[in-house]
Amino acid sequence: MSGPLTLRPAEECAYDAVSLGEVMLRLDPGEGRIRTTRRFEIWEGGGEYNVARGLRRCFGLRTAIVTALADNQVGRLVEDLMLTGGVDTRFVSWVEYDGIGRAVRNGLNFTERGFGVRGAVGVSDRGHSAAAQMKPDVVDWDHLFGDLGVRWFHTGGIFAGLSATTPDVVAAAMSAARRHGTVVSYDLNYRPSLWEAFGGQARAQEVNRALAPYVDVMIGNEEDFTASLGFSVPGTDEHLEQLPVEGFAAMMPTVAEEFPEIRVVATTLRRVVSATTNDWGALGWSADTGVIEATHRPGLEILDRVGGGDSFASGLAYGLLQGEGLAVALEYGAAHGALAMTTPGDTSMVTVEEVRRLMGGGGARVQR
Repeated sequence: MSGPLTLRPAEECAYDAVSLGEVMLRLDPGEGRIRTTRRFEIWEGGGEYNVARGLRRCFGLRTAIVTALADNQVGRLVEDLMLTGGVDTRFVSWVEYDGIGRAVRNGLNFTERGFGVRGAVGVSDRGHSAAAQMKPDVVDWDHLFGDLGVRWFHTGGIFAGLSATTPDVVAAAMSAARRHGTVVSYDLNYRPSLWEAFGGQARAQEVNRALAPYVDVMIGNEEDFTASLGFSVPGTDEHLEQLPVEGFAAMMPTVAEEFPEIRVVATTLRRVVSATTNDWGALGWSADTGVIEATHRPGLEILDRVGGGDSFASGLAYGLLQGEGLAVALEYGAAHGALAMTTPGDTSMVTVEEVRRLMGGGGARVQR
């Protein structure tokens, strides 16, 4: 089958996918609260990294991460977790640690899941991190994308908003990827707290609009396209009565009109009923297909919503890397995102067989 993208042959590439972004240590109080817990469970996670990990652990592809860590025991713990996830760490830059974190440190993310009327809470502690101080020449991009070969490159607005210099790193990586025929995906992932010190939403739009011409597959959620790119999407206020399908269907072609390099536009759609019940869906657009809607899952029960959008992105990428049409790729993304939110932590714990079972209409009966 042929999809909407021109992909490099797998046999010519060392990697199916590479991500660029920060990897943090997540501290999770489980069913408790950050402010009262006496025990945390730990995971690794990061918006861009989660996509590479999902493609490796769920879908069995060859992936790597480009990031930086302070060389101390916390950084080595993050490395150990990444190795467990199967993601190649050869492009991790290790930065000398000064003993107290005055000059460089590793990012921490305290996250509680929420329940019912109590929403999820995230507290990031990531200022002056090693990843935030990465420079455009952190790796030899032409060697990575040219000599070694990469079929798919993924990064996003979280890393771009991490510091005043990280947009330059993104631009260097994206331009090299394009030179060597690598498909580029970008998840807008707008976080107001990241951009606040660098010019706020206006700066976010300036940066994201400058990066958009490098992008083949633009991904966002129900808020990102407005906050990060300035597109108006009717029906996306915080008190949604239903998913804004019609608003996004009207908006998606206008994104590609303004940025003609973009081949696919995709979005998750979420209506929050409670912290543990969401209506969940997804839309995609390509010039060949127009707007397509994935299977709608109203009343989806959620254990941990963090990483659902990243798992959507990895499922979408997997479908497109397999040469499937956009409709099938969207179903991979929507099903993988739904399943990933049934387990704790940022990253996917499901198998491709479970994803396909859900895509085929399978339910939650016991599998024996």
